[in-house]
Amino acid sequence: MRFTIKTAKITETKSDCLVIPIFKKGNLIKASQSIDTANNGIISDFLKNGDISGKLGQCRMLPVQGKPYKRILLVGCGEYEKYSEKPYKKALASALKKLSSTSHKSATNFLAVFKTSKKIDYRAARIMAEIWHDITYEYTATHSKKTKKIALNKLSLGTNGRKINPEMKKGFKHGDVVGKAKQKVRHLADLPANICTPSYLVKEARKIASKHSSVSLTVINEKEMKRLKMGALLSVTAGSVEPAKLIVLKYSGGKSSQQPIVIVGKGITFDTGGISLKPSNKMDEMKYDMCGGAAAIGILQAVADLKLPINVISIVPACENLPSGNATKPGDIVTSMSGQTIEVLNTDAEGRLILADALTYSQRFKPKLIIDMATLTGACIVALGHHLSGLMSNSDDLANKLLAAGEAAGDGTWRLPLGKKYMDQLKSNFADIGNISGGGGGAGTVTAACFLQKFVNDIEWAHLDIAGVAWLEGSKKGATGRPVALMSEFLIQEANKS
Repeated sequence: MRFTIKTAKITETKSDCLVIPIFKKGNLIKASQSIDTANNGIISDFLKNGDISGKLGQCRMLPVQGKPYKRILLVGCGEYEKYSEKPYKKALASALKKLSSTSHKSATNFLAVFKTSKKIDYRAARIMAEIWHDITYEYTATHSKKTKKIALNKLSLGTNGRKINPEMKKGFKHGDVVGKAKQKVRHLADLPANICTPSYLVKEARKIASKHSSVSLTVINEKEMKRLKMGALLSVTAGSVEPAKLIVLKYSGGKSSQQPIVIVGKGITFDTGGISLKPSNKMDEMKYDMCGGAAAIGILQAVADLKLPINVISIVPACENLPSGNATKPGDIVTSMSGQTIEVLNTDAEGRLILADALTYSQRFKPKLIIDMATLTGACIVALGHHLSGLMSNSDDLANKLLAAGEAAGDGTWRLPLGKKYMDQLKSNFADIGNISGGGGGAGTVTAACFLQKFVNDIEWAHLDIAGVAWLEGSKKGATGRPVALMSEFLIQEANKS
């Protein structure tokens, strides 16, 4: 897709289709009025006869003749007084879905033309690019028949005669890169576990390193893990014949003296629960237990594509969690890389075990901060549903930045507490810590984060539990690409400060 800017007056814009806002109560902005007048009141006629009401997301296509444009797509944008970024996103998504099913090759978006500022211009362009990648993603890798190619190949942001604001171009660039990163993450997550193995994730990481001279890849195998004494990670992969990998993607975009931001993503490519076997219902969805790891790879790709002036390291502990004669058993004691011993009370609480060693390993890079992402607990879905990620942090400053980034990106999160009372639930009679709360007490999402906190020492750290947002269920089953948008926004803001 080519993203461009058109500065011609709306009535003089050359395009297969003009995308124009329609509001409830029949409010027509100046640009819409111009088109209405130039086409003998066709829009007014549609409004008068109730062919379109302005309901948010409603679309109606109008043919025209003898104009630089061939079609007009009227798009419902809700109430004029309440029109903001959120309804703009919904209206634009509806418009682009409609256009993607036509034979039009170009379209020009005027849904944001009447509200202008540097921030609005940037967001209008960025959102358009991101939404295009969101709605055109389609999983076809393991289908015998591929779907028809979309005709639309040029999307423009119309200004109705206003000069180009450089923020528009910047918005297109950021939206295009983040959108492509989300598509990559969704593709990796949607692949079946017999294809997307830890070794497959290594190949995908290697593609990024091969493309960018600023990116290097290190892969730690099980032999090296044993040397490093990663007993927690190795205990999870013990039941699988598929070899575990610790993937380390390093992006050097800042000064060599600049401390890196480390992103750690849980990469369980399939999770049966191990000996603590999960119920069979929906177990197929446990291929999504590597969404945090996929996101860490996708985010590194976005950072490299944007050439941000910061240093970022993505670390993905990748393995399977399967039952076998070699599998770790409930009650087993393992020793983590940090030297702390762990009583494995439930082998289905495996994500925190692989993250523990990855978090310890990440500290050798002397990071500025660490953010881990994981489909970690079903308890997070109970608490927050499928709308928000769970956020826990030992730093109010970092937590507030992530909350703001999520709000700006439309990829929200909600902060949950930490503390000694929750940490005490992880006490073990036989090891330094249990991998779950041995005596009950609830708060499974919080105690999981407390477990991870034991392995970050005093480094600024945040944990994102994405169990409820990483994929959709039912007829729309598929990965969402979250929290790529949130993390990309956070890293762009961090780069702006460097």
